[in-house]
Amino acid sequence: MKKYRKGVFFATYYLSKEKPFYLIQKRKLHWKGWEFPKAGVKILESYKHAIKRELKEETGLTPLKITKFKEKGKYKYSRKLKDRKDFIGQTYILYAVETKKGKLKIDKREHYSEKWLDFNKAIKIISHRNQRKCLRIVNNSLKHDKV
Repeated sequence: MKKYRKGVFFATYYLSKEKPFYLIQKRKLHWKGWEFPKAGVKILESYKHAIKRELKEETGLTPLKITKFKEKGKYKYSRKLKDRKDFIGQTYILYAVETKKGKLKIDKREHYSEKWLDFNKAIKIISHRNQRKCLRIVNNSLKHDKV
């Protein structure tokens, strides 16, 4: 049976004068390109716990607010991954995570670099279509809520 790893996308942002700036990471583990944070969800772990764990591990940041969206999906890995032998891909549910702008602690094993970008710059460099779609959903929600 072909299995998908349980996962979560979390578009991470801080607000400056009510304008969101998104955390974008340059990936190096498993593939190369730009993404916003995501996490695999461990057995018996909640999505929110996975978000808090990964955000702390990969950036050193702490969430101020976590918002769940209805958007979900799955994707196949482009190749077999040694550390995920039992999986052919990953599912995801979309969340947005508000945080304070802080000094980022880069997880050198997974990423080359990280930066904060406004929506227009972030949407142009994110590598995967599903993440661009998710970023649009989060950004439209923030504009609608008038942050």
